[in-house]
Amino acid sequence: MILLTFSTRDNTPRLGVQRDDTIIDVTALARSTGAEVPADLSTLINQGSAGLAALTALVASNQAPRFSLPIADVTVHAPLRPGKIIGVGLNYTEHVAESARTLDTDKDLPQRPVLFSKPGTAVVGPGEPIRHNANLTNQLDWECEVAVVIGRTAKNVSAADALDYVFGYSIINDISARDQRRGGQWFFSKGQDSYAPFGPVIRTADDVADPHGLDLSLRVNGEVKQKSNSRYMLFKIPELIEDITSGMTLEPGDVIATGSPAGVGASFIPQQFLSPGDVVECTVESIGTLSNPVIDAR
Repeated sequence: MILLTFSTRDNTPRLGVQRDDTIIDVTALARSTGAEVPADLSTLINQGSAGLAALTALVASNQAPRFSLPIADVTVHAPLRPGKIIGVGLNYTEHVAESARTLDTDKDLPQRPVLFSKPGTAVVGPGEPIRHNANLTNQLDWECEVAVVIGRTAKNVSAADALDYVFGYSIINDISARDQRRGGQWFFSKGQDSYAPFGPVIRTADDVADPHGLDLSLRVNGEVKQKSNSRYMLFKIPELIEDITSGMTLEPGDVIATGSPAGVGASFIPQQFLSPGDVVECTVESIGTLSNPVIDAR
């Protein structure tokens, strides 16, 4: 099932189910039928399998087509604001090599996942602007990543059981100010407002046959900059969940940004970085395309 958060002219964000080029307005459908289903994605995720089962039954009813809207007529928002976003650095072999060459990181493959965080305030949805503040950065970079949305409270989870804790998958653009790494720390470099474009949808885990077989790509102004497949992750999703939950609790709605393939702007000769007026598009197979403009935020 493809889930999203959208609004119409009343500007009230609410839960929707995407089918091709239409969206089922879950709130309106539930009101009409008397069904009890969540009005937003965060509540749905917290309800676990029972909430998802109720939603599945509701949208399968013969009333659902009456509450379908053309996707072109709505505004799609970020699916939710995560409690925390755990980023994974250097998780594709070729990106390790290009980072060592251009960003002074270690040339050796990591022996354990390299982790950092982004705050929820960094999240913006599809179509919302990435803020380029030239007073803070002249090296604003892109990273297209598969996002894992956690569905159950997870602590000390084994890799063998890890995928049972995944609600679904989405896209994150791990925007990075390369010249704001402070003492080697990445938080300000990666955590500023608008540095986590997220969406446009969450595809539920049962609808993704293999999260390690997804093509992903990124374009800037229509030109392909990144092109890879999630099979090339150094640490696969179960290993990431096992490692993260060995020391911290993941909660429903938390997101893991699983790392970027090669082709970031810092890797080009000469280096290429984002400027106001650019449009960045991240595409992940079976999930969709996340598009965001870059604006001058001085």
